Amino acid sequence: MNQQLIISLGREFGSAGHEIAERLAKLYALPLYDHNLLDELAAERNMDFQVLKEFDEVKRNKLLTRTVNGMSSCPAQNVASMQFDFLKKKAAAGESFVAVGRCSEMVLREYDCMVSIFILGDMDKKIQRVQKLYNKSAREAERFIRMKDRKRKQYHNSHCDGKWGDSRNYDISVNSSILGIDETIRILSEFINAKMKQMDRKTE
Repeated sequence: MNQQLIISLGREFGSAGHEIAERLAKLYALPLYDHNLLDELAAERNMDFQVLKEFDEVKRNKLLTRTVNGMSSCPAQNVASMQFDFLKKKAAAGESFVAVGRCSEMVLREYDCMVSIFILGDMDKKIQRVQKLYNKSAREAERFIRMKDRKRKQYHNSHCDGKWGDSRNYDISVNSSILGIDETIRILSEFINAKMKQMDRKTE
């Protein structure tokens, strides 16, 4: 692919957002950055992966955070900043990729080549999916979903200005429960292709 393309994908837990991100990455032959981003950072900075993982997607306490010589007193802030800088570096180098979460729709908003997506779903369908994937009862699955989404919201909203899941912060928001995963991917690919054509016309 000659044209730079960045796909940022946020998602509710249980909405199949990660599977959709993986399939979009495969469709456009792009690398995908999610939890594997920590592996890259650990190798690049000679750091302990488990330490990075411990503070991955953790909200920062703004009241207790101080910055000295460019480093924060909050480990969660440092881990988040390293991931944001990694994505910015890739984008600035002209690379194309899919980024899952990591506030990427806000961190990379200056790039016209980015398509920002948010995947949501109906609670009953999300419960069914989580029950199947994690072998949980319906009640356990619902509690798990609410806990994971609360954590994602707290992380996102403590590290950037835009609100997690607010449709105004994304190019397109899709309820994957309505048409299913395959049709959701088809609709998203049509949107992505249309935006790429629009970018082509701007550079002509």
